[in-house]
Amino acid sequence: MPQEMIALLMFSTMLLLMMTGQRVFGIIGFVAVVASLALWGTGGQQMGFSAAMKLMKWYPMLTLPMFVFMGYVMSETRLAEDLYRMFHVWFGPVPGGLAIGTILLMVLISAMNGLSVAGMAIGSTIALPELLRRGYDKRMVTGVIQAGSSLGILIPPSVVLVLYAMIARAPVSQLWLAGIVPGLLMAALFILYIALRCRLSPRLGPALDAEERAAITSAEKLRLLGAGLLPLFIFAAMMVPFVKGYTSLVESSVIGVATTTLAAVIKRRFTRQVFEVATRNTLGISCMFMWIILAALSFGAVFDGLGAVKAIEGLFVDRLHMGPWTILILMQLSFLLMGMFLDDTAMLVIVAPLYVPLVAQLDLGLPPDQVLIWYGVLYTITCQIAYLTPPFGYNLFLMRAFAPREITMLDIYRSVTPFVVMMAIALALVMIFPQIALWLPQTIYGQ
Repeated sequence: MPQEMIALLMFSTMLLLMMTGQRVFGIIGFVAVVASLALWGTGGQQMGFSAAMKLMKWYPMLTLPMFVFMGYVMSETRLAEDLYRMFHVWFGPVPGGLAIGTILLMVLISAMNGLSVAGMAIGSTIALPELLRRGYDKRMVTGVIQAGSSLGILIPPSVVLVLYAMIARAPVSQLWLAGIVPGLLMAALFILYIALRCRLSPRLGPALDAEERAAITSAEKLRLLGAGLLPLFIFAAMMVPFVKGYTSLVESSVIGVATTTLAAVIKRRFTRQVFEVATRNTLGISCMFMWIILAALSFGAVFDGLGAVKAIEGLFVDRLHMGPWTILILMQLSFLLMGMFLDDTAMLVIVAPLYVPLVAQLDLGLPPDQVLIWYGVLYTITCQIAYLTPPFGYNLFLMRAFAPREITMLDIYRSVTPFVVMMAIALALVMIFPQIALWLPQTIYGQ
């Protein structure tokens, strides 16, 4: 059977099994095992074993449970509430100020968690009731929270980029650094849109009234500023030693966990229940990601053995005469299409064995070691857009679960449109100007 037909059979079988509703890692691993045994006989069983050993020896994987645990401690001990109160006081007098503060809250939460669902949970429980109570437009509010929470998979420590790094065999540290500037660029576009929209239509985001502003003393503002800057201190304590080269990535993640836990203890909020909830959730998420990575590595090993990537590259380049940029744009469009039905990990695991080696071989005008870093950022931004794309965007249904009854599904769908446009602009800018993503890792590692 030709290589292309084997690859097509594997993908079609996997997609067909997805319709059964079984777990993603089980389906992908099953297809990989059956294909390897059918192609190479009993020798094919070594592929899964080799993938498991590769996963267990991957030292940066230790950062995954560290950052997930840190995020849950932040959430369960309500340290994020202090941060939002600070934004409420300092940005409230500006039209749309609380919405701008919500975006900034999401940026800082993203810098300490790495999961979109954490930002969504914090934004929906802390910011959403307050914004609605203040008379903010419900569509504006739901769009802000959904778009802001999606930053969690781009701004480090992004768990999605850890998964991509393992599958693409790319350095996690460079991927995280590459995600910082695009993530801040996207947050800036969100803030610019909110500020302009609320200036033109103040009823969408009314400022705090004069009486309430007068009731907030300067001492209260300074106190809240100190409490709100605590997450910034945690992030700095974690990242500065790493950027300076004093600690490794894993050691920095341990510093982050220790600093967060110490802050919760000092505030007398770190209880046995908080520890138990954070530990249980961390174990569950970490095990889920390890199973997914194991299945993806096994699936990718079959593709490497087939040489299917070379065959598919020949199909696009030699037979269809597509240029590198045409192929790249079609890849991004396919992610958007899959994002209507699948989450980010499922999308990556399904197509990474094909896309990642193909991107590495395309002539995109970048050094080979930088292409996969840049593409990791493009993939993540595309996943963010897919999170907000109807009909089955991941964040749309999370928002439905958290939102009050007066916010309908139609409101949620309509609320994300302007933010999807902002994300598409950010994606286009990073594609046209790769240095937006590559400048920071090149600068840090150049030193």
